[in-house]
Amino acid sequence: MKIKKAKQMVTSKLFFIVISIVLLCLLIGSFFYFSSIMEHYKNENPYEIKVEANDNFVFLGDSITEGYPTKELFDDLPIINSGVSGYTTDDILKNLDEMVTIYNPTKVFILIGTNDIALEKSESQITNNIKKIVQNILRKRPNTKIYIESIYPINNVEEDKIDHEVVGVRNNKKIKQINKKLKRYCKEKGYTYINIYDELSDKSGNIDLKYTKEGLHLNDLGYLKVTKALYQYLK
Repeated sequence: MKIKKAKQMVTSKLFFIVISIVLLCLLIGSFFYFSSIMEHYKNENPYEIKVEANDNFVFLGDSITEGYPTKELFDDLPIINSGVSGYTTDDILKNLDEMVTIYNPTKVFILIGTNDIALEKSESQITNNIKKIVQNILRKRPNTKIYIESIYPINNVEEDKIDHEVVGVRNNKKIKQINKKLKRYCKEKGYTYINIYDELSDKSGNIDLKYTKEGLHLNDLGYLKVTKALYQYLK
């Protein structure tokens, strides 16, 4: 019996060691993969950015912004990531001072609205709240340059990768309509509208599966795609 128990203990330890090695290899592999595509991206990037001593670039949004690895992808640029998972336009309006104003930003990049769609708010409610966000920022920080990103596309097709519960009731038809209104608003007011929707979408207008984790949030490749699109506005 003692010999049998000893063998079981050795087998358990060996199993634990093997699993640990496999996990370590996967972690190292992921690190080198991300590093390699980062290096490839940097070599491709045509923009040389010069920042002033007082520059602060705030990225404002929800979980898509919070999950953005801005430190890794933008090197030493003065970017403050003010994304909070689950936030809607109403949440940002309530917390603008701590999310934006205190940083005295020279540029603010706004990406918000997808969680409002999940709560089935109307297009007008969402666009009007985004307008209020801009107005409130400029009332306290009038010299700030405003950049409004299009709401990103989703993908809710029948694919193993898609998590339909996470995507929820979001749909690209409504997203496109809101984006049209945001683009028109930016044109009227002289703000910069950034069309990331088309950068991420496939031929059907859904977020390309290679850019997303589960149909809503971005993976590393998706963030690289977005970074390449945003870089020119940081000059």
